[in-house]
Parts: sequence; C-alpha cells; structure tokens
Amino acid sequence: MTEDFLMSPLPVIAITLGEPAGIGPEIALKAAWKLRHDVYPVLIGDSLLLEKLAPDIDPEIKLHHATREDIPHIRSLCHPGTLVIIDRPLAQPVKPGYPDPASATAILSWLDIAIEGTIKKHFDAIATAPVQKSTINAAGIAFTGHTEYLAEKLQADQVVMLLAGHIDSPTGLKSGSLRVALATTHLPLKDIPDAITQASLMRTLRILHQELQEKFRILQPRILVSGLNPHAGENGYLGMEEIEIITPVIQSLQQQGMKIEGPFPADTLFLPHYLDQADCFFVMYHDQGLPVLKYATFGHGVNVTLGLPVIRTSVDHGTALDIAVQGTGRADDGSMIEAIRLAADMVSR
Repeated sequence: MTEDFLMSPLPVIAITLGEPAGIGPEIALKAAWKLRHDVYPVLIGDSLLLEKLAPDIDPEIKLHHATREDIPHIRSLCHPGTLVIIDRPLAQPVKPGYPDPASATAILSWLDIAIEGTIKKHFDAIATAPVQKSTINAAGIAFTGHTEYLAEKLQADQVVMLLAGHIDSPTGLKSGSLRVALATTHLPLKDIPDAITQASLMRTLRILHQELQEKFRILQPRILVSGLNPHAGENGYLGMEEIEIITPVIQSLQQQGMKIEGPFPADTLFLPHYLDQADCFFVMYHDQGLPVLKYATFGHGVNVTLGLPVIRTSVDHGTALDIAVQGTGRADDGSMIEAIRLAADMVSR
C-alpha cells in the first residue's frame, strides 16, 4: 500500500468525457462537481472544453489541470474543493451536436489513459460518459462499443454487460433494484443465434454469478434466464436453442449449487412474480431485456462491465446529440451520478 493511498480516504474515480459533441462532457463535469465530497473524481479529456463549460454549470467550479505524467501521484492532487483534469486535447474545437471523426483518436486515448491508470492502481475505478460509435468508425477505427474495447485492451476472455437501476413506482412495477445481464452485447440480430453456445453461456453465467457475489455482495444470487425464441421456443416448435443449448447449461449450473432458473419466455419474464424472485435477469440479447430496464429506470440506470480486472461503470443512455446542440444546461446527469456512485460502492466492497 502506497503512502499516497493512505492519504486518500475517498475512492479515486477516472471519468472519461465520451463523445465531445454530445452531452458527455457536461454530465461528466456536473456529476463530478456534485459528488466531489463523496469521491475524488478525475476527469480525463480536453481541458479547454471543460473550462468553457464550467461557468455555465456552476461559477464556483474550480479545475486543476494535470498531465499524464502526474497520474502516479494523482491522489495527492485530489481535493474536495477542486476537480482534477488529465488534459488530452482534441484535434480541433467541438461543435455541439455535430460529431467529428477527427476527435476519434482523442476519445480513445481518454479511455486508454483511464485503463492504464486503473490497472496501475492510481485510479480505483472508471466511469465513462457515452461515446458515438459512428464517429470512431468514420475515422477508420473498428469500434463496437466500450464493453468490447475494454475487453480487448484488458485481454479479458469473456465479459458480461449488466445494467442496474432502481425501479420508480410510477412505472407500475414494484419499487426496488433491477439488474439485467446480457448473454451477447452489441451484435446484429442475425448473428445472435450463432453466438449463443453452451460454452459461452456457461462462462458468462459463471462470471455473472461470481461478480454478483463479489461486487454486489449477494451471497447466493438468484438468476432468472430468458429463452432466445418467442415463448422460450414453445417446446421446440419455435426453435431448438432452449432445448439444446440453454436448458442443459442451466441444469449443469444448478447441479453445481447455483440458484439459476429458466429458460422463461422473455415477454413475461419481468412480471412482478418474477421480480420478487430474482437478484438478476439474464437475457440472450441487447433489445430483449434493456427496453424494460430503461423504461423502469431510465436516467438513473448504470451500465456495468463484469469480468474485467478493473471496475468500470457507465451511463444507461447515448450521446443525446439533439440535446447537446441546444446548449449547456439541458442534459440530465442522473445516470452519470449513479454510475460514479456505483463505481465507488464497488471499490468499497
């Protein structure tokens, strides 16, 4: 344990700005300033962009400029009265609402700085603002999403995308925590059946079970699994994946002592009866479970990447270019706040 760590009772959270033409810089700065007494936020991005935003968010915001060379001593620079920025400039000024492929290299370098600093224990966790995938791909860089990028950079054999949030009672669902994990991440629908194998499901469910225990402190996680096909395959009439792939995996893990049940039809999986039984829902693809979670928790949900050697959280929404183009002050930072809070909670656990 280093001397700097002993001096720092609060977790140090690296916060990347995401797409600079979107709402990412605004919500990152807002959330960091609001939580400065609860964590030590370290913003990673273009300092001139943040300097421009700060007066419109809160004239009291104080920014401390740092460089990549300062990261080994970053804890000694953190103070509740100021926000530290690791400056990595953009190639050219930002036009809100209009992403520029020229920004792609800087956007990814912000992530790289956060990853390197967290691996070396200078940061305790990473919280990311949303990126515009098309911006990065338009620059000629193959990019599927944060989850896949982090997995590749950190050489993780398998990662799990989990979204978590608190259900607000006005939705009609019972209030409480809702967690939804995915068997696959950002894939075209046509590729999903081939990606769902017994081996991949076994690895993913084991990671999910272990991370629910370690990062969420749920000693005996109860996981409910959806089918892939309508009506969970209708006994094979609507597909054989449930019979040949999903059910054997569930049965094998049950025999190992895990509390896993299914496969259930996805269209009825989130009824109150099942909500009372589950610590986490496990669905086969992105749009099978996330519409429900985002309806119930949107604006306060958190995206968590499990299976990494570092803690990483993010917001539950995109870059909101339509909001960014209207100017500073319209973006809701609720999800960014929850992402930073959850990252800090995981550090404490």
